[in-house]
Amino acid sequence: MSSTPNGQWYPPEWPARIRALAHGELTPAAPRRAATVLLLRDTDAGGPAVHMLRRRTSMAFAGGAYAYPGGSVDPRDERPVAWAGPSRAEWAVRLGFGADDEAAAQAVVCAAVRETFEEAGVLLAGSSAGTVVADTTGDDWEADRAALVAHELSFADFLDRRGLVLRSDLLGAWARWITPEFEPRRYDTWFFVAVLPAGQRARDVSTEADRTVWIRPAEAAAGYDRGELLMMPPTIATLRGLEAYGTAAGALAAAGGRDLAPVLAEAEHKDGGIVLSWPGHEEFTKHIAPGQETEPRSTAPAPPTNTGETTA
Repeated sequence: MSSTPNGQWYPPEWPARIRALAHGELTPAAPRRAATVLLLRDTDAGGPAVHMLRRRTSMAFAGGAYAYPGGSVDPRDERPVAWAGPSRAEWAVRLGFGADDEAAAQAVVCAAVRETFEEAGVLLAGSSAGTVVADTTGDDWEADRAALVAHELSFADFLDRRGLVLRSDLLGAWARWITPEFEPRRYDTWFFVAVLPAGQRARDVSTEADRTVWIRPAEAAAGYDRGELLMMPPTIATLRGLEAYGTAAGALAAAGGRDLAPVLAEAEHKDGGIVLSWPGHEEFTKHIAPGQETEPRSTAPAPPTNTGETTA
């Protein structure tokens, strides 16, 4: 274990579950497909800021951790929608499905756009392939957003009723992480980047979050390093990947060259203990001695107050 704790989310029950999996006493859950979006906007202070939310401490999965808008794919996300940008076949190849599985690719892209609207009030769609909705506030928009959250309205019907085209070109696939086999709630998650459309603003509307904030990636990562901000490995890894870009558009343009090979944690049993690692991300490696556990972390303080950013 590191002598200087950071903000890495680490449930205390993991060692026991890892050992149970190794002894054949635990059957891994099948991961659900999911999508999440790193929503970016430029700042006057230099470099883009990313929209983050803090999951309520009461949440069964990653309570108290900072994350991005996102969630599971809804089977209805495969329903036909008006589409702009790279074709479904191109997205299928990019996301690792193969060109023939257009439905799966559409579902993941639709989930990314839908969840961003549901959890942040930001919609990556327009009345045509070259336009974007300029304002998603108002009672009528809020009624539709609430209906989507409640599964009373499918995303396809929402777009069709409003005459909107999904702008897949406003998304860039950034990374893919799969929840470890020993975690009871598992997700196969694609991470996307997107630039906040002109005229729109992110809103604190997620029922799963108790705080939202715009913060520069380097400052969020520094808060994690100090142990002030709790995050799961994919969250801090994607934040560090954003630090190199001076503009939101620059990060979006770079997404096409990102490696989307899925990252899955590995647990090695060594000398009675456990070595937990995420291939390609050495900073998350943990050496767990026999009988050793890490104290549970269920809460985290607010982001640093000197960022110059405001809550959504």
